[in-house]
Amino acid sequence: MNYRLLSKILGLLLALMGVSMLSCLFYAWLASPREEAVAKAFAWSILITIGAGLALVLAGRNSGREMLRKEAIAIVGLGWILSAVFGALPYVFCEPGLSAEDALFESMSGFTTTGSTVITDLDKYPRSILLWRSLTQWLGGLGILVLFVALLSYLGVGSKALFGHESSAKSSQGLQARIHDVAVKLWLIYLGLTVACAAGLAVLGMSVYDSISHAFTAISTGGFSPENRSIAAYDSVGIELWLVLFMLLGSVSFILYAWLLRGRWERWKVEEEARWFLIFVAAATGLIATDLILLGQHSLGQAFRGSLFQVVTIVTTTGYATEDFNEWPPFSAVILLALMCLGGCAGSTAGGLKVGRWLLFAKIVRQQVVNAFRPNQIFSIKLNGQSVDEASRTQALFVLALAGVSVFAGTALVCLLEPMMDMDSGSSAVMACLFNIGPGLGLVGPTQNFAFMGPATKLILSGFMLLGRLEFFAVLVLFSPTLWRKY
Repeated sequence: MNYRLLSKILGLLLALMGVSMLSCLFYAWLASPREEAVAKAFAWSILITIGAGLALVLAGRNSGREMLRKEAIAIVGLGWILSAVFGALPYVFCEPGLSAEDALFESMSGFTTTGSTVITDLDKYPRSILLWRSLTQWLGGLGILVLFVALLSYLGVGSKALFGHESSAKSSQGLQARIHDVAVKLWLIYLGLTVACAAGLAVLGMSVYDSISHAFTAISTGGFSPENRSIAAYDSVGIELWLVLFMLLGSVSFILYAWLLRGRWERWKVEEEARWFLIFVAAATGLIATDLILLGQHSLGQAFRGSLFQVVTIVTTTGYATEDFNEWPPFSAVILLALMCLGGCAGSTAGGLKVGRWLLFAKIVRQQVVNAFRPNQIFSIKLNGQSVDEASRTQALFVLALAGVSVFAGTALVCLLEPMMDMDSGSSAVMACLFNIGPGLGLVGPTQNFAFMGPATKLILSGFMLLGRLEFFAVLVLFSPTLWRKY
């Protein structure tokens, strides 16, 4: 392990984090007098973050430029942890401030685009703090370190490993270009979609501030809103449909957009993951709407409006709310639970286990069933038009199995620490954090939050957010002693 290189790269990442806080500091200066105190909070946060970053950079002098795979995966895990820790500073220093564990929970929820919150009343907080909440989700949406690779071209061969271990940047699908160029292209696409989303929301009646805040959290599929009632506060069909469009766009592989922008429209023919994702959305919307209509809870229009928005916000792991789906029938709740596990497409900003893994799992099951009576038949399993090797199949099955074990163990732990919670609420809380969804069911439903939980539970759930966002490996390897050996 090249500790000097590790120190230098993490220091530069913290410096970038401090610079990103400047926009919220400028907003606080330009806003009403109420923002003067929070401007000082951001000033201290920037000073501490950039100061720590520069100290790490100085400690990493003469480190060499080549980054190996072990340094890259360590930087991914440690980079996200440091981002959440230092990103929590504005919440601690502002008025009213959050406790250390609450601030870390809110910051981790932001950067991992989970959307769970411990803030009970958003109206009590300065708008620059709420802007920082949205900005953290935008930075974490495509991946903090993907932005890092895009800005720093000198990382050398290690940039490929750094790029590949960010879950939202995986699956380059044969796009032939330097990693730096790919990262820049993806961020330009991401920025363009953000601008388009904000412009549309402004036209539909949102203020400029609200438009930017929601654009940050829609395309990143994060779900933070500056409104206590989330999207329900606007009661606008146009706004809901516009957000549905951009939540779906954020949940499709950004590599696919790069292909389409190059005029390679034939890629859509082999993009089965995106097609199945849209099929699942349409089917779930129809089933839930029918359930609501049959039970007489909604009219035809209300049923499809509410069903479409909540299906999209759950399956894309965004977490906005227009209705309290805790009050929906059990059949609809079961479908929403299934959507929590499904997630978006690989290479998107969405969380969850990803549609591609479930498709791969179904194909492996089919292979095993056929092999039971035709043991000599040879299968070539393909996903999105590309053959999937044995190592990738094993890894996909491992992630699915590890997710199941994590939900079970996490539910047991949360129920132990929170004896007043029922098992449904406990399991839903773990799934909401592990799959980066935001709201769950029961006591952590769309009209509730995580504020009532104890400090230990919040820290554990923050860890689950990180595990889900980095899809286990980049976090688990940090606990491997062999990773930290010098050679």
